[in-house]
Parts: sequence; structure tokens; C-alpha cells
Amino acid sequence: MRVCDLCGQALASEAAVRRAHLGRQPRCPLCGAAAFAAPGCDELRRHIEAAHPEPEPEPGPPGARRPPERAEGLPECPFCGEAAGRELEAHVRARHGLLLGAPGADTGNGEQLYECPMCSLTCTNIQILEEHVDLHLEEHSFSEGGNIRDLELAQWLQTEEDKRQRSEKEEREREEFKKLQRQYGLDNSGGYKQQFLKNMEREVDRGRMQPFEYHKRKADMMECLAFGIDDGKTKTSGVIEALCKYYQNENKDVRHVWLSTGVDHFHSSLGDRGWGCGYRNFQMLLSSLLQNSLYNDCLRDTTLIPSIPKIQSMIEDAWREGFDPHGASHFNNRLHGSKAWIGACEIYSLLTSLRIKCQIIDFHKPTGPMGTHPRLFDWILRYYSTDNEGGAKVACTSKPPIYLQHQGHSRTVVGIEERKNKTLCLLLFDPGCPSQEMQKLLKQNSDGTSLKLLRKFVGSLKEKQYQIVAVDGVLSLEEKAARCHDSQVLTSEKIP
Repeated sequence: MRVCDLCGQALASEAAVRRAHLGRQPRCPLCGAAAFAAPGCDELRRHIEAAHPEPEPEPGPPGARRPPERAEGLPECPFCGEAAGRELEAHVRARHGLLLGAPGADTGNGEQLYECPMCSLTCTNIQILEEHVDLHLEEHSFSEGGNIRDLELAQWLQTEEDKRQRSEKEEREREEFKKLQRQYGLDNSGGYKQQFLKNMEREVDRGRMQPFEYHKRKADMMECLAFGIDDGKTKTSGVIEALCKYYQNENKDVRHVWLSTGVDHFHSSLGDRGWGCGYRNFQMLLSSLLQNSLYNDCLRDTTLIPSIPKIQSMIEDAWREGFDPHGASHFNNRLHGSKAWIGACEIYSLLTSLRIKCQIIDFHKPTGPMGTHPRLFDWILRYYSTDNEGGAKVACTSKPPIYLQHQGHSRTVVGIEERKNKTLCLLLFDPGCPSQEMQKLLKQNSDGTSLKLLRKFVGSLKEKQYQIVAVDGVLSLEEKAARCHDSQVLTSEKIP
């Protein structure tokens, strides 16, 4: 609210105060006369000057002021209501002189000018001035309302943009999650059996397989799955023995070589292509342990190489015993019937549940130039050379092979070379290498070129991180129970 300085009336705004006295018919504050032709203040001023001249001041002592007289019945100030009587004229001149001399001046032809209190525009008609002031007020109101509407619109647009960005982000996250599920076999698209049948059907459609062969292989696959054993069609045996003979007779660039005990190579098939490397490496490791009498008691219920679905069930059994509950929750405690990838933790849990002593070593960052891992090579050299430090060039050790894992793939370490230039070279079995290539290593007249399939020098292994699972003996029942308890939070030895 705004109180008018002229009349004391409480009005809504400053503009309303300005408009309150526009066009009001003035009355003489001394005699009450109101017969003036124009609704302005010029004639009122001339009337007061002519009819009510200021009296001459009475003589008195210097500095003395004449006491004001207040006459009963005389009108008060029409602008503020404060003074009456003879002193009213001086009050009006002193307090409201601007109103007496405004709002306009004579144009010279008798027309009076009125000035807009908001923009100083002058006009000769008071009604036009009022309409002009009304436009100012409407424009001000529209501007304020427009600003509010613009702000609301901007806030709404920003809110919609935020919603759109959140929706797009959530959609991208869902697609990435689905992509990861497909990549790691967790998309409920079926497991080994479903993929095997689907790929055989595709081979028939492309003319690469006859229908009778399809039905025969399907029957063989169903029988192997029913017994839980691998069909052996991707297996290559005798490679370690062939390597031992080759190193004894050939290869002058190698100073020493250490080989693991016998290992069968298994490669991926139509049923596990793209996701089965972890299972195939476990089959390789198990094939070596089955040839070692030290592990007979642990593996008395596993005399044949299990099929991939059987291995999935064996890992689930280990989880049910209490091994690695955190890892089990990652797979929702279910592997069978899926194409889920497995890694070092699942291999450790399975071996430990079978009372096979093993450990996980985590080479979690490079230890050499150009992102290499020389300490990984040093560790594997110590693993094979311990207790085999004789002067023989070829050492066929009793050590089982080593499970080697990195992001996206796993392989099996079956030996290590020490070259004459002191460099080291790992010998790896890769599940991605088909049996046709592996069988070239079995030829008696091999010139060593096939060894390129197995050899990996320090500069060849440049993944950010590597994990290995190394077997080292048998566990007692008490040790197995202790390791099961410790696996509630599964840890590894980190190097460095």
C-alpha cells in the first residue's frame, strides 16, 4: 500500500497515487470557490493571488515569528488536510506549490499542457493523459506477468530437458547392461545344448552338414550330456610328450625348458564357442591332475573329463557348500543352462571344493616397460624350476599346468623356455586353437614352426591385469573347511 502525501488516502501503488488527483476539479482552499473553466491548477493559482493576496507582515522584534491564527469554520487544505484559516495560503504555496504551477504550461494560444507522471509526455487533454497513463499501467502489468510466464516456461523447458537426458541415460545404461549380459552369457538365451543345436541347424541351412549327420551328432550330444562327460571330439592328447622329444633333439636357441605333466588340449565346439574358454581350460587342468596319482583320492568321483554343463553344476555345488558367496551372487547362484563366463575365482572355488590345494596370484598392474609383466614370467619360472634345477636342458616336471586369466579370455600355461639370450617365453594352450593346428605338433618331423602357436614372449602379454590359479597339493578336510570360511571374502596374493 502507498499513502498519498496530498490527501492521506491509502492507495494500491505509486501509479495509483499519481492518478488520484489527475483531472480532479480544484477548489479554492480559502473561500471554497470552484467555478474554474479548466480542471487544472493555473486558474486556482491566479484566483488565490487576485482574491487573497498575502498580507503585509507586522513590525516586530528581529527574528520574531508571527503566531499562526486558526479560524473556526474555515476550510482545511484540500490536499493534505493539515492547515486552516489565513495560514492555509502560505501552507499551500509552500507544501503544494508544484501542484499550483503544474502539470502544464500555457502553449501560447490558450491551451494548457499536461505532463505524464511516468514518461514526461505532454498533452492538452486530461482524458487523453489518463488513457495514456492507463497504458503505462497495463504495459507494466503485462511485463511483470510476461516475465513470470517466461520464467515458468524456461523452468518447464529445463525440467523437460532434464527428464529427456535422464531417460536417454537410463536407456543407454539398459542397453549397456543387456550388452554385457549377452557378452557374459547372462541373458537367459540358453546354454551349451541350445547353442549346439542352433549352430548345427545353421550348418545344415548353409549346406555344410547333412541332415543325417545333424541327427547323429545331436543324439551323441544328448547322450554325453545325460552322463555328464565330454565327448572328446575337441581333445588333442600327447602334445607335452611331443614337445619333450622336440626340445631334446632340436631348437638350439633354447637354453632350458620346463614342461608340466601331461596335458590334453581341448578347444571350443559348436556349443561353447565364444564363451567356453574357462571351462575348456579347467578340462585341460583336470586332464593333467587325473594323470597324477597324488590327486586320486580327491578325484575318485571324477574319473572322466566332465562336460561343460556338468562343470557348471559342479561349480554350483561348490557355491552351495559355501564357497565364494559374493561371486555366486554375481551369477544369481546359477550357471547351468547359461552361457556365463567363468574366471579364476570360479576355478579356485571348484578346485578347493574337490580338496585340491591352489592359490590365486593377481598381477594387477604391469611391472615392466610398455605395459609388460616380467614378474609374471619370473613367478612361473620359479613355479616350474623349483625342485627341477638340474643341468638338463629339458625338465619334464611333475607340476600341473597353470590356469591363466585376463580380461575376456583365459589360457593354460604348460611350460616355460629360457632362451640363450636370457629372455623367457611361456608355452600356452589356447582353447581357441583348433585341434587341426594342435595335431601338427605331434608330427615327428616338425621343424618347430608350429611352436609359434604356443610361444608367448614378455612383449606379447600386455593386458592390464593377469590372474593365475596354481595347484600345489591336496587339502585335508579341516583345511578345506578353513578355506571355505575364508572365501566368504575371497582374496588373492597381489604382485607387486
